[in-house]
Amino acid sequence: VQLQASGGGLVQAGGSLTLSCTISGSRVDSWYIGWFRQAPGKEREGVAWITSADNTTGYSDSLKGRFTISVHDVEDIVYLQIKGLKPEDTAVYYCAAANPWTIVQKFETYEYEYWGQGTQVTVSS
Repeated sequence: VQLQASGGGLVQAGGSLTLSCTISGSRVDSWYIGWFRQAPGKEREGVAWITSADNTTGYSDSLKGRFTISVHDVEDIVYLQIKGLKPEDTAVYYCAAANPWTIVQKFETYEYEYWGQGTQVTVSS
């Protein structure tokens, strides 16, 4: 399976963005898809995950409320909408795929086998 993240850019604080993760080589409903982000000098952290098999989602407690993950089953795209962007949201955002039969810790990077290349989000104050 291949994943490609897109939709990042330079945004003013308070603005919104919708990131896209396009899955190819497999169907989106065969995987847990997670969004992660990595700010300069920081570890990669889990933001949200979704399984379209039953449309279940999960969000990081520290980020809940401004992020919305969704899926377009037909086009095999997972979206991450971010509202009320803050400068501390500046990071490279990655999407990744995990085996639904083995995943346990859904916000841990080691659970995800396949990764996209990342898309840069920069929020100006």
